[in-house]
Order: sequence, then structure tokens, then C-alpha cells
Amino acid sequence: KSGFETLSDGKRRCFMLILSISLHNIPEGLAVGVAFGALGAAHSAGELMGAVSLAFGVALQNFPEGAAVSLPLRRYGLSRGRSFLLGQASGMVEPAAGLLGAILVWHMQSILPFALSFAAGAMILVAVHDLIPECQRRRDKFPYLATMGIVAGFSLMMLLDVALA
Repeated sequence: KSGFETLSDGKRRCFMLILSISLHNIPEGLAVGVAFGALGAAHSAGELMGAVSLAFGVALQNFPEGAAVSLPLRRYGLSRGRSFLLGQASGMVEPAAGLLGAILVWHMQSILPFALSFAAGAMILVAVHDLIPECQRRRDKFPYLATMGIVAGFSLMMLLDVALA
């Protein structure tokens, strides 16, 4: 048996959560990097505010993601410090992907619309495929709580998009 097969079901789910959050940080980092890398071609205030608002929105939603990684680790007996550091480590792929996105957009200006579309599509895929079904698992106990959380999060992002653009 591999090491992964010997994990308990709860620990396996915790590991998969950490892995999925770490992997989905790659397109988020690419999106922010591409937005800032595109500033090299157009130095308008609107472009800068768009890149800053995207970075702010991604940073804002990274707080609950870090907690989603750290809290299960703490529940399985890791210390507060180690749980926090592993939660932070799951997000370290994002700055690396952002740097890669910024470098790539400098060299491939013609694919900028496609890169931004890919990043947005990847983020939507994660939300539709993973998060929405997962948050509906306990709808018998709290029927509209998860749905209202999604609506509130979407409304906040739209507000930030309009206010900062």
C-alpha cells in the first residue's frame, strides 16, 4: 500500500483539501500576474486599478482559504504554529504563478485575452465543480446558509469591482 492509502478517511479528505486549494492558487496567481504584467503595454490608471482590485479580491478570499487549510490540521493534532505555517505554505504557489504570469504576458502580449479567459474559467470551474456541491451537503440542517454565503461573496466582489474600477 502507498502512504496515501493508509491514511484514515478524515486525514485523506484533509490532504485532498490542502492539495486542491494549493493547486487552485496557481490560476489565481497567474491571473494577478497577467493583470500586472499587462501594465507594461498600457500605463493607464484604469488598467492599474483593475490589476489592484483583482489582487485585492484574490487576497481577500485567501484568508478563508488559509483557515480552510489550517483548521482541519489543528483538529488532527498539529500545533497552532505548524497548522498556520502549512496553511500559509498552501498559498505560496500563488506568488510564483503570479511572477510566471507577469513574465509570460511580457513575451506573449497577443495571448493576453486568452490567458485572462483561461484564468477566469479555471476559477469559475473550481467554484461550480467543487465548492457549490460541497456547500450544499448539509442543506437539510441549514437550507439557505451556504447559498447566502455564495451570494454575499459574489456581491462583495461585484461591489469591489465597481468601487475600485
